Amino acid sequence: MPRKRAPTFEAQRDDILAAAARLFAEQGFSATSMNQVAEACGVAKPTLYHYFQDKQALLAQICDGHVHLLLKLVEEVKAQQLPPAEQLGLLIRRFTRAYAGAQAQHRVLTSEIKFLGDAERERLLDVERRVVSEFATALALVRPELCDARLHKPLTMLLFGMINWTFTWLRPDGDLSHEALAALVSDLFFGGIGAVQVRQPAAVQ
Repeated sequence: MPRKRAPTFEAQRDDILAAAARLFAEQGFSATSMNQVAEACGVAKPTLYHYFQDKQALLAQICDGHVHLLLKLVEEVKAQQLPPAEQLGLLIRRFTRAYAGAQAQHRVLTSEIKFLGDAERERLLDVERRVVSEFATALALVRPELCDARLHKPLTMLLFGMINWTFTWLRPDGDLSHEALAALVSDLFFGGIGAVQVRQPAAVQ
C-alpha cells in the first residue's frame, strides 16, 4: 500500500514552486542554484530533492502549472457559452487577472522554457498552441469573415502581444491596475484608439 502524503505536502510543494519561480524570473534559470531555492523556501536541500528530482524538474513544473492554468481559464470561459463578443472580452479580462497573480510564473514560461529538454518543451508548447487556437476561435466567432481571410490567428497574436509582456513594465504599485489594463486592452482591441474610455479610478474603501 503506498504511503499517504502528509497534509502539508502540497502546501510545501507549492511554496517551493513559488520561490523557485521568483528566483528564476529575477535572476534566470541558469544563474539560480538549488541551494538558493532551498534557502528561499527555508528548507534543507535534501528536503528540496524529496519534492523535485532536480532543477529541470522544478522548471518543468512551474511552466506546466502556468500553461495549464491558462488552458483551464479558456475552458471555463468557453463552458459559459456566452455571446461571441462577451466571450472574447471575458477571456481578455481573465487572462490579464491571471497574469497579475502569476507574474513570475509567466516570465519563466516566456523566457526560461528554452532550458527544458526538447520533448518536455514541445509538450508544453503544444498546450500553449491549444490556448492560442481557442482564442483565435473566439475571435473568429466575433468576426467570421476574419477566419475566411485567415486573419484571425495573426490578430490573436497581436492581442497576446498586448497582454503577454505586461510583466516587463506594469508595476503593482503603479497608477494602472491589472483590472484597468484589462478594460483598456478590451477597448483598444474591439474599437481601436477611438474606443478607449477614460475611466475614473475606483474609490478606495
